[in-house]
Amino acid sequence: MKIHLFILFLLTLGTSFAQESEEMTLQDAIDYALENSIDMRLAAIDIADAEEQIVERRSIGIPQVAAGVDYQYFIQVPASVVDLSNFDPTLPEGTFEKLQFGLKNNLTASITANALIFDASYLTGLRAARAYRDYVQRDRERVIYEVKNKVIESYLPALILEESKKTLLKNIDNLGKLLEETKAIYNEGFAEQLDVDRLELSLSNLRTEVENLDRQKEIIYNVLKFQMGYPINDPIKAVDNIEALFEPASETELSGNVDYAQRPEIKVLELGIRLNELNVELNKSGYLPSLGAFATYQQSAQGNNLFDNPIWVPSSIVGLQLNVPIFDGFNKRAKINRAKLDLEVAQKQKEQLERSISLEVANARTNYINALERAQSQQKNVELAERIYNTTQIKYKEGVGSSVEVTQAEQGLYETQQNYTQARYDLLVAKMALEKALGDL
Repeated sequence: MKIHLFILFLLTLGTSFAQESEEMTLQDAIDYALENSIDMRLAAIDIADAEEQIVERRSIGIPQVAAGVDYQYFIQVPASVVDLSNFDPTLPEGTFEKLQFGLKNNLTASITANALIFDASYLTGLRAARAYRDYVQRDRERVIYEVKNKVIESYLPALILEESKKTLLKNIDNLGKLLEETKAIYNEGFAEQLDVDRLELSLSNLRTEVENLDRQKEIIYNVLKFQMGYPINDPIKAVDNIEALFEPASETELSGNVDYAQRPEIKVLELGIRLNELNVELNKSGYLPSLGAFATYQQSAQGNNLFDNPIWVPSSIVGLQLNVPIFDGFNKRAKINRAKLDLEVAQKQKEQLERSISLEVANARTNYINALERAQSQQKNVELAERIYNTTQIKYKEGVGSSVEVTQAEQGLYETQQNYTQARYDLLVAKMALEKALGDL
């Protein structure tokens, strides 16, 4: 029986350890996401694919060597009908005969080499492949930027939830102490049952709010874990210092010039423009001739029986192949024009993105200033509500105040605290949105 209890204790202990939440700061969450999120893994795959595309494109300019073996067995050897009088004047004209010019077995082994000497499209294509690698590498920076932003947007609600719960628990503790004091006063006959009931109702409402937060907690944390690439069933807890995140925006952030180059989307679009320029150049190179070289060596074995002294016939050839485009029905011209249109679209997209960033920064600055003013105002309201609550408690304990005043002050304090919490959250969101708009994440 003792052994069973000991095993049960170990299992219970192991379960408690397994369910312990991993504490994470905002930076911890970002670092984890950058290592484990699906978006980052896909970006790494894109980079690897771009590297292989360079190898694939480069291989076109490397000499190609191939070997082959061809075997043919003629069940009936082909024959040609000839006029023997063409070979023997003594025979009358029209003396026809079927002659076989081959043997039943024909085995040919060959090796062929091809090399590209000049092709302008090859060189341009190789530069385009390298430019595409730069493009996906730069796009990875955009993915990092987006992953950070998603984690921040998911982490802040979790952090605010933890702060709200701390505030509620503090209020519950204070109200619980007041309730115990009121019960003691009631037992001595200096308070009414109604006073006790009001405080118990207020305490019950606060506990209900804590339960509501606990129910919201799972949803909020699941969203955060999804954005991080974290196992959904493993618990985590946001533990960052919320005050440290309230570092005020600098004067440059609030009124400085917008540096579009800080945004990774701009850098990606610039490389996209470069790729479109190379596409125009690639299509233009189609008008230039290309030159290649080839060499072939082969040995043919022929005979009615390959294993009985076949006849070996060697042959070899080298040569050059020049392709000169003359007229293609305006195909290349159409491709060039389409490539130019794609280039123009990319350039206009960059202009549009810059305008969009300017608008985003302007709105983010305004939202931040408004959120800062609201937070400062709500902070003063909390200080005032705390003074009112403390004063009503003192008056109530001294017998010159009513429990109604205490209840109303407590409700006012809670509502003000909730408003302040929401204002602080809005300020954090506004600050992160400003940093995102400026490309400072």
